[in-house]
Amino acid sequence: MAERLAGSLLRSARTRLGLSQTAFADLIGIAQPTLSAYESGRRQPTLPTLVDMLARAGFDLRLELAEQDRHDAILAEWEHTLDDVTRDRLRSRGYRLVTDVA
Repeated sequence: MAERLAGSLLRSARTRLGLSQTAFADLIGIAQPTLSAYESGRRQPTLPTLVDMLARAGFDLRLELAEQDRHDAILAEWEHTLDDVTRDRLRSRGYRLVTDVA
């Protein structure tokens, strides 16, 4: 996912502006093939370059540092405490257990 993040942000900015790749590349000051490589994930701009390109298009990139979501790990720990009868009852009611996917 991280390798496609910059490209996804650039594509989102471009589509919000309703521009083609060529028009958007002209707006942010790069070549269209470079934009295509970013959007496809074949290349990655540095963070300062990404921030600069988005600013040229009229967007701010806001980052937030947050604790990791441990939701699935907590559910898996809880599910390991269940007996087989309880797990089967949950499955019969349509619940998909985290431990079934792992």
